[in-house]
Amino acid sequence: MATKLDDQDDGINDINITPFVDVVLVLLVIFMVTAPVMMKESLKVNLPKTLTSEVSTKADSIGVAITKEGQVLFNGKLLSDESLKSELARIASSAPETNFLISADTETRHGDVVRMIDLLKKNNLNRFALQVEKIK
Repeated sequence: MATKLDDQDDGINDINITPFVDVVLVLLVIFMVTAPVMMKESLKVNLPKTLTSEVSTKADSIGVAITKEGQVLFNGKLLSDESLKSELARIASSAPETNFLISADTETRHGDVVRMIDLLKKNNLNRFALQVEKIK
């Protein structure tokens, strides 16, 4: 009879990590979804204001934002110079009629905007516009 009680006292010795893995995966997905939004908000771009501006957004356009520090957000993603060049070359070969909307902060150096326009023209991507805000 003593042996029967000893068998019952063993219980479950393994830890079930399935719930832990489920929680970690859900948190990972949440961070992956919110990270680009947080990145856009942290890199604020104050657009110049004009009295005359046209507000039009086309479905086949790509947004290019240049911060006052000279960082480039290409279609919502922060890209280095090399990855920006390769992305523009890929677009030039696959969709050369793509429109680009360049948004530069009011404190962005003029040279950074000119460099972006030059990169577009080097890849024969000549359909671009500068985004501004209309004065109310």
